Amino acid sequence: MSQPILMTVDDDPAVSRSVARDLRRRYGKDYRVIRADSGTDALEALREIKLRGDAVAAILADYRMPQMDGIAFLEKAMDLFPHARRALLTAYADTDAAIQAINVVDVDHYLLKPWDPPEEKLYPVIDALVETWKAVGDKPVEEVKLIGHRYNSPSFHLRDFLARNAVPYRWYSVEDDEAGRILQAAGATESDIPVVVTPDGTVLKSPTGSEIADAVGLSTRPAQEFYDLVVIGGGPAGLGAAVYGASEGLRTVLVEKKATGGQAGTSSRIENYLGFPDGVSGAQLTDRARRQAQKFGAEVLTARDVVGLEARGSSRVVTFGDGSEIAAHSVILASGVTYRALDADGIEELTGRGVYYGSAATEAPECKGEHVYIVGGANSAGQAAVFFSRHASDVTILVRGESLEASMSHYLIEQIAGIENIHVRTHTTVKQAHGDEHLERLTLCENGVTETVDSGHLFIFIGAVPRTDWLGETIHRDEHGFVCTGPDLVASGQRPAGWTLDRDPHYLESSVPGVFVAGDVRAQSVKRVASAVGEGAMAVTLVHRYLEEQ
Repeated sequence: MSQPILMTVDDDPAVSRSVARDLRRRYGKDYRVIRADSGTDALEALREIKLRGDAVAAILADYRMPQMDGIAFLEKAMDLFPHARRALLTAYADTDAAIQAINVVDVDHYLLKPWDPPEEKLYPVIDALVETWKAVGDKPVEEVKLIGHRYNSPSFHLRDFLARNAVPYRWYSVEDDEAGRILQAAGATESDIPVVVTPDGTVLKSPTGSEIADAVGLSTRPAQEFYDLVVIGGGPAGLGAAVYGASEGLRTVLVEKKATGGQAGTSSRIENYLGFPDGVSGAQLTDRARRQAQKFGAEVLTARDVVGLEARGSSRVVTFGDGSEIAAHSVILASGVTYRALDADGIEELTGRGVYYGSAATEAPECKGEHVYIVGGANSAGQAAVFFSRHASDVTILVRGESLEASMSHYLIEQIAGIENIHVRTHTTVKQAHGDEHLERLTLCENGVTETVDSGHLFIFIGAVPRTDWLGETIHRDEHGFVCTGPDLVASGQRPAGWTLDRDPHYLESSVPGVFVAGDVRAQSVKRVASAVGEGAMAVTLVHRYLEEQ
């Protein structure tokens, strides 16, 4: 096969020649550089490339072009080469428009013209595009077949698991003829759904998380019995700890119950994270962090439920739900939080069947033309509202308080105010969810007055509770279940009961020496992605101090 292609599109011949020259200078040995003077010409070239079976690694398109601008061109180019990475070439005056358009086309980067010197302003961006393309690739995708029912809760959770773990799959509704043919070939019936058929023909009927993880090639078993560091939880704090732990030479394993990314991984767009001026989706950020951790040598175990943690001499032992164990010199707890359950009639029965906790992005196509309701007033609710506004006819945010200002970032409030089909109802709560097989109606209460509205989708973001019940009495927690660390453990000069070292606990250290805490699960932590990543990195520094003492 011929070399993969880097394409640049610009109607200014001087700029077109300049960018092509710079690309050939750096990437000409491994990539073929093609340039076009218009979006129309570029699409014609892409069609020929598609017919020849060649691969396109990245496309750079000028934002301002006559007849077809860069955004319109990239939308059409995505139909031909969906895995090609995309960047906009733009002047400073167009930066705001480019950033807004990026949210529509999901462009990876934008480049300000001119980019001299290219070593600082062009090549790092292209390096990132090429690295991402290599990871995703443009190779034939071997898809998992998933047969289920739209309003079957296990089917939804399995779709969500595959999507969040970046496993390519094709969904078949059990009502479709093709689904019936697949079930017949698999020796399964509707009573077995959800049914999974892997690319090698393995059939799984109503599989557990660990069964499906094993079948699709996710790592679920540790390669060693003993590590320098075990990180529990794969959200931003855990991924940050895994990256810094592995990069600094610690034998590191990260253990995640469901999928890396945590709640942040479900965010459609994080726009206030340092270094991403055009925003980044939670899935993109998670994927990059996971690949970064693995590049440095960290193991990532998925679908492993941690049920116990204890100190055995100098070892810290982690117990899994199946009874197996791994041990390490140190542990970082980064298990995050889970959404608090909404206390209203009918919610529990319809969860996974029209009622969802978190953004549940896999449901977006089902929301087309519908009125979607979102409960909550923090950033996660606002991000979900913006995301679903592109699919649903109307999105209503239900807020118990008097406004969004108390809990949502200002930039997000302004963004919501500018989207016509998003509405905010304050002083409003959900009293009941109605439906037989799936959600059909909601009873709302606004200032003491109730009304019933039609809706098939309700997404809940009403605060969070920590995942710490499994710790028992081993590690000290506050009255809400968050893990106490450092100075909070020293009361009136007294160290916590059972503390064995002749020093106070380090800042992020728990009541058990060598067990550190990072991110949302820690008492008094700042609930932001950036602070979680920072705590993960800081915890690794404190792990080194602890290990030096041993």
